[in-house]
Amino acid sequence: MTTRPTPAYAPGVRVEDMTLDDCAAVAEIRVRGWQTAYAGMIPQPYLDAMDIASDAERRRGFLTEGPAVDVVSRSAPDSAVTGWACYGPDRDGTGRDGRCELYAIYVHPERTGAGAGRALLAELTDRAVAAGFDEMALWVLKENRRARRFYERAGFLPDGAEEPFEVGGAMVPEVRYVRALRGSAAG
Repeated sequence: MTTRPTPAYAPGVRVEDMTLDDCAAVAEIRVRGWQTAYAGMIPQPYLDAMDIASDAERRRGFLTEGPAVDVVSRSAPDSAVTGWACYGPDRDGTGRDGRCELYAIYVHPERTGAGAGRALLAELTDRAVAAGFDEMALWVLKENRRARRFYERAGFLPDGAEEPFEVGGAMVPEVRYVRALRGSAAG
């Protein structure tokens, strides 16, 4: 298991490889994260219907079958899972070499602001560089100003690509952000 030392900007937070035992906690973080961050952006009936147990089962499948790299953050004093992030091959369909995609990054709504998100992003950025990627892309809800500021502070910039995706019967616009990985600071 890989564990990153506690970063100075996130005292008590450590990042390590996700395990099957973490799937229930990750599912809770993802579901609660959606319900908190996307209220007013995604239809409320969809958010209300999200199920932690079903999501945990999907996480188990993704973790054992997919090509993605998943990490979790744990916080002192109890070492509880407080965040989750995942990256893997770019899914844009262009076959662009050298680009990976940040699929997800979530911190438990009650634990935001303590540096866990930055620590997770730094870990995945370092792993992407070590794997030979030159660039990382991600998609974020166009209306999610808080997330967009987080990514911009981390060096990501919108590249002009926009796409709607269907969720709960509504088309929700997303924008793509990209960041060069070579020669840049991770966190």
